[in-house]
This record gives sequence, structure tokens and C-alpha cells, in this order.
Amino acid sequence: MNKQIFGAQMSLRCCGTTSPYGPRWQLYVAMTGLVSEWPTYTWPPTGETPTPDERARTLTDLGFTLAEGVEWEWTEHDGPDYHPHPTRVLLLCSAKVRPLEGGAA
Repeated sequence: MNKQIFGAQMSLRCCGTTSPYGPRWQLYVAMTGLVSEWPTYTWPPTGETPTPDERARTLTDLGFTLAEGVEWEWTEHDGPDYHPHPTRVLLLCSAKVRPLEGGAA
């Protein structure tokens, strides 16, 4: 069994180049190397937060699964001051993940 553990994070991208067509959730797995090469999935614009099942399917598609005994953890913080809209609370969802056997990692 693969013992590598990585961090996955999901956040609502609200503007800029990551979401030019409106708010959308994005999930990525932080790894070594260039950020542009990290496994990433961006959901279509929606007001709904991806469910745990949707997150699990997306992780599988990216070649990962939650590490044993791990659940998604939610945190909140103020959005950055440089955004072109008023600062608001941002939700971040994170979890430790491991590569699937024979997966992309």
C-alpha cells in the first residue's frame, strides 16, 4: 500500500483567472513541483458546495483517496484585500489524501 500522504484542499474561487465566469469550487492536491502541475479539478459555476461523495469521486478521478480515518475539515478566513469586491469570509475544506494504487501520483 502506498504510504505517501498529501494535502488536498477545496475552496470557492470567486473571481480572477481561476474563475472568470463566476464563483466555482476548485479541488487540488498539493504536491512537490510546480503548482500548475498539481492535480486539480474545478466544478462548473454553482451555488452548491460539492458533497462528500462528489469530492470522493473527484479525488478518485485525480488518482487519490482520503487517508485512512480522515475526514474533510472546514476552516474560514477573511478574503484577501486585493479582491475587486468587498472582503468576505472564505471557506476552505482540506483533508489528507493518499495516492490510489496505480493512481496518477
